[in-house]
Amino acid sequence: MQKISPYLWFNDNAEEAIHFYSSIFKNSKTVNITRYGEGSPAPKGTLMSATFELEGQTFIALNGGPQFNFTPAISFFVNCETQEEVDELWEKLSEGGKEGRCGWLEDKFGLSWQIIPTALGELMQDEDARKARNVMEAMLQMNKIDIKALKQAYEK
Repeated sequence: MQKISPYLWFNDNAEEAIHFYSSIFKNSKTVNITRYGEGSPAPKGTLMSATFELEGQTFIALNGGPQFNFTPAISFFVNCETQEEVDELWEKLSEGGKEGRCGWLEDKFGLSWQIIPTALGELMQDEDARKARNVMEAMLQMNKIDIKALKQAYEK
């Protein structure tokens, strides 16, 4: 297990969330599941906690009740190599959620994600401040990041 892992507090749908995320990220697996037993605050057999992996990152999920909600103060940054990967992850993760600006979205469980192509960082780090600024200005107008549009702004 990783030394540090995100611990995700769900109300009562952690198992659904794990299945959802595992269906999106190809390299995923459920490592273990603990279920509530007799006399528990949740129905017997309901998932209490689970450890799962997405693309090598370990996560722990808990069905802890409605006391806490996710906020955009914590998000998961997904580095994408191609526009196809950006498009696929954006479409799947935003389904039932909310699209945000600059590559951010909130999924149907309330978790925030940043779907960011590596090209964005590469273009914004250019030594030519004008080119980098053009890329930043283009990105600020986008919801889902469009690599072609970023490159066009870079070339202006």
